[in-house]
Parts: sequence; structure tokens; C-alpha cells
Amino acid sequence: MKVHLVDGTYELFRQHFGAAGKHRDPSPFAATLGALTSTLALLEEGVTHLAVATDHEIESFRNDLWHGYKTGEGLPDEIVHQIPLLEQALEALGVTVWPMGRYEADDGLAAGAAVASADARVTQVILVTPDKDLAQCVLGDRVVQFDRRAGVVTDHEGVVAKFGVAPASIPDYLALVGDAADGFPGLPGWGATSTSTVLARWGHLEHVPHDADTWDVKVRGAAKLAATLREQWDLAMLFRDVATVRTDVSDDVAIGSVDDWHWRGPSTAFEALVHDLGSPRLMERALRAAAG
Repeated sequence: MKVHLVDGTYELFRQHFGAAGKHRDPSPFAATLGALTSTLALLEEGVTHLAVATDHEIESFRNDLWHGYKTGEGLPDEIVHQIPLLEQALEALGVTVWPMGRYEADDGLAAGAAVASADARVTQVILVTPDKDLAQCVLGDRVVQFDRRAGVVTDHEGVVAKFGVAPASIPDYLALVGDAADGFPGLPGWGATSTSTVLARWGHLEHVPHDADTWDVKVRGAAKLAATLREQWDLAMLFRDVATVRTDVSDDVAIGSVDDWHWRGPSTAFEALVHDLGSPRLMERALRAAAG
């Protein structure tokens, strides 16, 4: 069996700024309907085991680790207010939902991927998100990322081609180059090229020689970069910790097992909910998908 794990928050944003945003006078629930419809489309395509993680709380434990980490400031209220509605709608559809509070949706997906990849019955785990943080979870072609908007599947080789490093080195990579979307800057001078060259050679920060004269790869400004890494070592370790997804989120949500994520069809509550949202035909589609 294949397991699909979806970033519900990303999907909500994708729908808000995509199809919903093209309407002159969109429904206040347009993003929710879009995300619900796209999830239903997966089920219509034959997906059998599915879970969706959401950022029920925008801030997480990472805000305690780094003062500049992303917050809800500047996020459109019309999206944030729809997160609980999306969770409710997906649960009514019969889909497993992980509403993350202490952790983030990325952590929920990572935890789910760890459970699924350890299950011998699972042939592939598909992380339905383009988020670079989740690249660290890619495992050969057993755990892959799927960018639905671009139609691109990324396996181990795809991660290397994109970042120049293996999936296991992604937290180290982000620690050096930073992540503007998540609100941490990385280390001064370390860019994508120098970082990928060094990490492709040594894998993790602690394996990088302190003395650039001993480096056997060519990196522009190597001496200065090595000095920066030495001088800001604690900061680099902090950023790597921030960039590392957690696979144990048991003090936040119950991930359960692969069997718990088996979709068996919509509940009776789904009919009333989609009627109130103005899309009653979604119930018909859900019933057909369950029967098919």
C-alpha cells in the first residue's frame, strides 16, 4: 500500500492564493473548499491511506528556541481563521487529521512518515508538500515528496540534485544558509554553493575540519567561512536544531498506526457541513469515491 501525508496548512495557503484568489468575490470559505476538494481528488484517484497535518497553533516550540522564528504576524486572517474549519471538514470527510499545537505540521508529517516507513506493508510514503524542511525525511524512493502544483516527485536523487546534499544533511544545510520563510538567517557568508560543496564532502557540521587549509574541496573564501563556523558554532547548532523535524510528537497529538489512516468514507456530518459551505455535491463525490 501507499501512504499519503498532506500538509494541510500549505494546501490552505495554496488554495487561497490560487484558485480562490482568482474569483472577484470569493466565498469566505473558498480556501477550505479548495483544500477539501483537492483532498477529495486524491481519494478519487484511489488513495486509501491518508492523513493531514495542520498548524492548529501558528507558533510552536521553535519560537522558544529562536526569537526570530516565524509567527502569525502578517498572515491573512481569512486563512488563519479557516484552519479549524478545514480540520473539522476533513474529519467529517473521514480523513485522519493531526492538528499540531506544540509542534508544526512538518513535525506531524515527519512523525507519520517514520511510522509508515517502518511498516513492512507500506510500499511508499508520499509527503504531499514542496516544503524544503521535509526533504530531510526523504528515504531513497520509499519516502518521497510530491509537489502537486508542479507535479514533481522528489526522491533521494532529486534532493541531491536540488540542494547538492543528501536528505540527512538538510538540517545542516539550512543551519548555514538560513531559511527566510522560517525566520532564521544562517551564518554570514555561507551561501548555497559553499554550503552544498562542504556538506557534500563531510555530511554534517561536526565533521567539517576547523582548519580550512585541510579542506580537500575548493570553496571560495574557505578560510573566512571556516572561521565564521568556529566563532558562531553555538548559533549553527541552534539553527540546525530549529531546522530538524521531530518524529516524536506524542506529547501533542496521537499519530497512531497506518491502519488508523485507512479512509473508509465520509461521516453523516459531512453532508450537512458541505451544504452549509455551499458545495453539497462534495458529499456525492465522497460517496462515489468510497464506493469505488
